[in-house]
Amino acid sequence: MLAVHALPTVPLLEKSSEAIELTADGKACLAILAFAVVLWVTEAVPFAVTALFVFLLIPLFGIAGYETVISTGFGNPIITFFIGVLILSAGFTRSGLGTRLVLHVLLIFGTRTDRVLLGFLSVGALLSMWINNMAVAALLLPLGVGLLKDARLVPGSSNFGRALMIACAFGISIGGIATPAGTGANPVAISYLKELTGADISFLQWMSLGVPASLLMIPIAWRILLRVFPPEISVLPFECDDIKQKLDVLGPPTPIEVKTLVVFMLTIAGWVSTPLLAYLTDGRINPSIHAVALLGGLALFLPVINVLSWPEAQADIEWGSIILIVAGLALGVMVYDTGAARWLGLVLLGKFALAPPLLQPFVIVLAVSLLHLMFTSNTVTSTIIMPILIALAQDIGLSVWAVAAPAAFASSLAFILVTETPANVIPYSSGYFSIKDMAKAGLWMMLGAAVCVTAVAAVMGAVPFGGL
Repeated sequence: MLAVHALPTVPLLEKSSEAIELTADGKACLAILAFAVVLWVTEAVPFAVTALFVFLLIPLFGIAGYETVISTGFGNPIITFFIGVLILSAGFTRSGLGTRLVLHVLLIFGTRTDRVLLGFLSVGALLSMWINNMAVAALLLPLGVGLLKDARLVPGSSNFGRALMIACAFGISIGGIATPAGTGANPVAISYLKELTGADISFLQWMSLGVPASLLMIPIAWRILLRVFPPEISVLPFECDDIKQKLDVLGPPTPIEVKTLVVFMLTIAGWVSTPLLAYLTDGRINPSIHAVALLGGLALFLPVINVLSWPEAQADIEWGSIILIVAGLALGVMVYDTGAARWLGLVLLGKFALAPPLLQPFVIVLAVSLLHLMFTSNTVTSTIIMPILIALAQDIGLSVWAVAAPAAFASSLAFILVTETPANVIPYSSGYFSIKDMAKAGLWMMLGAAVCVTAVAAVMGAVPFGGL
């Protein structure tokens, strides 16, 4: 950090006869960004501790006042959205509803190994559209390992074991891009678009690109895993009756499961219908998706519902992730406002506009995916890259949404390394696959994901949203 801050004034960048300067405040922002990136990559201290250091360093370098920094971070409504989603995830897991859903999916897909693999990919993607990725991974792990042990497949030597456990990781990443609730990187991207460009991306607008991209990735991931790790058995050595027995042990849905499901479905309906309500009432009723998420989470504590207690929520919610988002937003806004994002974007990606428009999403996904290899957090990746790409898009006259959407998606696609996201570590802990195994399938999946995002952007992303 001190080395970057002490560097001499850098030369002006020339673009279309305009001189672009890296100001003293901009250079200070890049110094703090370098500090944060090094600590996030090395994990010398916890993510949240590094994030809290950012709050002190920005005013210490004279970039902005302490009150301004705090209000920029904690004053962002996206924080309430994230808290609401994490509470809903805790309720979904603790109620037992998630376990019941996975067993029902397995019952539908049957015991053929290729169909079981598709079932785990699909249910992982479906759940991670709405629930925290760590919670989904924790939900799938015992079910997958139990299934493999029942089939007497040995960790480290079973191809089907490798494919199934990697499918747990891939499905989570795939579903995470589908909705704003899918992963922390998504609300960060939406918040930056609002903060830096004044554009509101609604829940449905995000889904119009995210859901098709996710649906395209599921069969591609399925075929890649079957090709890279051909199952040594074609049918699991037990019948659907065994799955029915597990459901029988669970018994009928409990009142807590029913209440959780009702709250969950009403919250999703609220997210999806917010633009429609605003349209039908001429803007008189215009609920925010942030308020809907918080209301859904808080409903789980009401006496009549009583799905969660506060100590349970405290134990399950990743409070460090909330601090990371708060500080990351503050730093990102400062990097943008000082002009450092514009300067850095031109230095790193100045030739980006030369790529054919159809290939630009492909290039973005590959570039951000490679950057993601350095970070063990989707949110960190989004925090660093989004302000830079938004500034670059504005500077070279591209649609900001057309650039931001693929970048936001790629921030959540952790296919190659186990260390790219904690959600990958959970299935890896089963011992059924190695780091090399995941990288072998992940490199192909990264290319497949880039193709899917490019195809969706070409077909559905031609008309920018919100004037972007």
